[in-house]
Amino acid sequence: MFNGLNFSDWCEQIQFHLGVMGLDLSLRVEKLATITDTSNDDEKNIHDAWEKSNRLSLMFMRMSVANNIKFALPHTESAKKFMKFVGERSQTTDKSLAGTLMATLTTMKFDGM
Repeated sequence: MFNGLNFSDWCEQIQFHLGVMGLDLSLRVEKLATITDTSNDDEKNIHDAWEKSNRLSLMFMRMSVANNIKFALPHTESAKKFMKFVGERSQTTDKSLAGTLMATLTTMKFDGM
């Protein structure tokens, strides 16, 4: 479960699980060109596989994010972009949040309750 502080572990787990399920295509390959009337069956199959991978990967990633931070994450159409955004956001948040929490914890006083 991604809680805002554990991006590297979360990312590794997500990539592993999606790889085991065979759904990591959308994380490894950029979105393919739009299917046209002249597209052959192989291109259509690859496009369908990428769309399925992207849709299920996004659902899986969103399900593994803590409820208290889901509202801050964007609704993207790409699993790869979602992963990138979460990574960029967590790197800046990790250090500042850790510093704030440490400062709060070291200045707290026990009030007897």
